[in-house]
Amino acid sequence: MTPTLDDRITGSLLGAAVGDALGGPVEGYTPEQILERHGGRVTGIVGPWNGDAWRTARPIAPYHKGDGHVTDDTLMTHALIRVYEKVRDHLDAYAVAEHLVPDLLTTPRWIPELEAEALPLQRIFLAEKWLVARLHYGHVDPREAGSGNIVNCGAAMYMAPVGLVNAANPADAYAEALDVSAPHQSSYGREAAGVFAAAVAAACLPGATPESVVRAALSLAKDGTRTAIEAVCEVASRHTDFETALVPLRKAVAPFDTVGPEYRAPSLGARRPSRLHAIEELPIALGMLLVGEGDYRRTVLGSVNYGRDCDSIATMAGAIVGALRGESAVPSDWSKQVAEASRLDLHAPAQALTVVAREVYARDAARRRAHESAYAALTSTAR
Repeated sequence: MTPTLDDRITGSLLGAAVGDALGGPVEGYTPEQILERHGGRVTGIVGPWNGDAWRTARPIAPYHKGDGHVTDDTLMTHALIRVYEKVRDHLDAYAVAEHLVPDLLTTPRWIPELEAEALPLQRIFLAEKWLVARLHYGHVDPREAGSGNIVNCGAAMYMAPVGLVNAANPADAYAEALDVSAPHQSSYGREAAGVFAAAVAAACLPGATPESVVRAALSLAKDGTRTAIEAVCEVASRHTDFETALVPLRKAVAPFDTVGPEYRAPSLGARRPSRLHAIEELPIALGMLLVGEGDYRRTVLGSVNYGRDCDSIATMAGAIVGALRGESAVPSDWSKQVAEASRLDLHAPAQALTVVAREVYARDAARRRAHESAYAALTSTAR
């Protein structure tokens, strides 16, 4: 049965959150380290890397990563959904300044990794704190505020809602995400946000496949982002087992990734604007989508066991598969455990976004009809 819009939105947001929670405890490590630490590949929800010492062990402390806890990827995704709930229309850079930043700065929420209520600002990292510094304190034009920030996947990781509001319309999802991410990122970080949103929108098209999602992403991607996706997906097309794909995919993306071989020790040229480079996370997520052939477990577990920034890779991959296949694609035992461990209702944001998406489509249709009427009047030969 073809998934409905409601089913795809729920599947995408559940898929993203579960992928995030699975990847969190092994973020920053290599596939070899993951293999040694867990005595094999990660096949589900695991505990903290440092066990009971998570509160003090560096470099993770004081975050309780693991045990089904979502990370900042999901917290930011849900924050963006709350902005859509307020605006109830397409978003732009000013919506981020007027709604997202106050949400991060003023409203305490349950933060799973801190096991406490806190401002989201206290959990997000420096590249996200940039939003508050530039927009709330610096009063920078929101359309230009992302310039100067380190270039990473910080904006791309929470753009799934943009793709879902623009379901089945990748070009519009791309354009809206570029606008929404402008206060946060520039260069290939902003480009990745647009392409990821487009991939989620493309996954909502009836009859979509992993291959058609990649084609849609490539049709819109520019510069190094496009070249990186091409290189990674060409390699991925030769594999159906993530174990054999881990090293080849890393080699394929390495020329475009500025972080370098040591994830926790970035190179001097890391995260600087460039038309030649790409974030690592999006091409790998699309590559794992092909390797996993659109199966949620295979796609997301491949993303998790890749290591490095694997919570964001698995977030993106999970969002795309969920949009392709619907909620049933996401293992219910995983989603139940993540919701309970994170103390979050993972269905409520999906339900809220579904209502907004339908409202936005109705507004788009009315605007389109008004434009058609006006254009017809302009071009009428009758005098």
